[in-house]
Amino acid sequence: MNADQVDAYLRRFGAVRPVEPTAEALRELHLRHLRAVPFENLSIHLGEEIVLEEKHLLNKLVGARRGGFCYELNGAFAMLLAALGFDVVLLAARVYGEEERLGMPYDHLALRVGTVDGSRWLADIGFGAHSHYPLAFDERAEQSDPGGVFRIVESGPDAAGAGGRGVGVGPGAAGVVDLDVLRDGKPQYRLEVRPRVLEDFVVGAWWHSTSPLSHFVRSTVCSRVAEDGGRITLSGRALTVTTPDGKREVCELAADEEVLATYRERFGIALDRVPAVRHRHGEG
Repeated sequence: MNADQVDAYLRRFGAVRPVEPTAEALRELHLRHLRAVPFENLSIHLGEEIVLEEKHLLNKLVGARRGGFCYELNGAFAMLLAALGFDVVLLAARVYGEEERLGMPYDHLALRVGTVDGSRWLADIGFGAHSHYPLAFDERAEQSDPGGVFRIVESGPDAAGAGGRGVGVGPGAAGVVDLDVLRDGKPQYRLEVRPRVLEDFVVGAWWHSTSPLSHFVRSTVCSRVAEDGGRITLSGRALTVTTPDGKREVCELAADEEVLATYRERFGIALDRVPAVRHRHGEG
């Protein structure tokens, strides 16, 4: 990314260029991004290809003022943070589903970010409802955040025996222990600690955007953190506003004009048509 691209990206979510790549600067960038750039899968239902390349991601998030899902959001954020001097490592994760079953490899993309003082952070602006601020990567105690109480623990029986909340089956390749990320006591995803590159996630992005088994192709979603710390989500035609204390107000949008106005006014996304769901639940 060149200087002009960095400045344009920062303007996209109302941030200023930090003087140094500090932990406080990372916290500010993380929260502002979550508030301004929505987690959304609309490209899948608009017939738009998911392309994990720098130029395409910048054109989408900055030029077209859109959002994206994990591969796009964290992929673009990684490029921005690296350009600002942060030490950024892409990490692959498998998401916990029903009955705490792990999803496929490269199911999710998250970031390990190092700052000028040597501290390391788990940054993730692409998991929907998650932490508002980066989590201390090497901390194993509970971490309180506006999005919940989080904990990063080593996976496997040995970790559990040492007092951790290991929910896995043991160390990964070459004895490297993976990490489970928990929110309010419930495992969210398992991180591999091996560094990856963006191209590694192409197959995962393709599967999630094309397979009838992927929940991303079965409904539309557009969601962001609200300015008051709550959350605004449009899933299909259901608009949900969640307050910081967890109270939810849901309303159904009947007309296409209401849906398009909500995308525009609540999420800053201008569309000329309502996305058509690619595969509805129950379809093959």
